[in-house]
Amino acid sequence: MLRKALIISTLLFPAGSAIAGALDFRVGKDAAELTFFTQTSSFGYGGADIGFGALINEHNDVIGNGSILVTGSSTGDVKGLHFGVGAKAYVGSLEGPSSASLDVDGGAIAIGGQMRYVFPGTTPFAILGEAFFAPEVTSISDFDGLLEYRLALELEVTPSARAYVGYRMLEVTFDRDIDYEVDDAAHVGVRFEF
Repeated sequence: MLRKALIISTLLFPAGSAIAGALDFRVGKDAAELTFFTQTSSFGYGGADIGFGALINEHNDVIGNGSILVTGSSTGDVKGLHFGVGAKAYVGSLEGPSSASLDVDGGAIAIGGQMRYVFPGTTPFAILGEAFFAPEVTSISDFDGLLEYRLALELEVTPSARAYVGYRMLEVTFDRDIDYEVDDAAHVGVRFEF
């Protein structure tokens, strides 16, 4: 039931919203994720990106997330360098492979950041890195910690669409001191701005 509620709420949020944002869809060998982003100018100097997403993998693990990332450009001479810091909340239901039968539910609040560098030149090309970490103290229920990091190479196809290829590791630690990799693979994705 939790799994269906996460997927439905993630998919319906953008439909009921008339604000500008972006839709990000990525697919890997064993996992897929859909995320809706919107922006607000009420946080920090340059505003913040707010995201709502859901991931599902081949083992029917489902993790929903909500994030807020305050972003801005560097103050130095490197105009193509952009930074972001923020927090990300996760809630999920994990079953694992049929041989493991985990049946784990929980959540975590992580802090982290992002760095994106847009290469100068005629072809809009960028590299992105981000990481989020939740220790035991900010994890609830069966979760005892969480680590997510991602690297991606992006190509701006049009001013409102980017395509990318990347790698992401999403690992959850349980109360039993088991580290479980929800996603640990390369992926391809697209991001549409509207």
